[in-house]
Amino acid sequence: MNSSTTVSAELGLRLVVPDRTTVPLLAGLEYAADDPYAIRMAFYVGDDEPVEWIFARELLTVGIVRKVGDGDVEVWPGDDDGTLHIALSSPFGNALFEVPLSPLADFLHRTYQAVPAGEESDFIDIDAEVENLLWPS
Repeated sequence: MNSSTTVSAELGLRLVVPDRTTVPLLAGLEYAADDPYAIRMAFYVGDDEPVEWIFARELLTVGIVRKVGDGDVEVWPGDDDGTLHIALSSPFGNALFEVPLSPLADFLHRTYQAVPAGEESDFIDIDAEVENLLWPS
């Protein structure tokens, strides 16, 4: 597998607002083999530029079966309703999302086909990373 491999998907999800109603949203998911530990999720809110968060692939994977994370990101399975909960916290506020489990699990499965678990370091160019640290562009 070459390191330019990417996996992407669009996902319909729901933002849970304070009165416990939900607002449907669209999110774009992207995984790149040359950044094998991260999943980028862009939340499309109205006509504004998308809000992008970067998640650890392992965090989303473990969150399917049990609550995981602390601080800015927490992920946990729904109550047998086929959803995954993602809670985000930032200085600008908090957000709780309900994500349909099946399409997210399919996306994650495709990322592990591109870069198997435990082989992530094989896809990182350590020399380039060190050079970027020493000589920022």
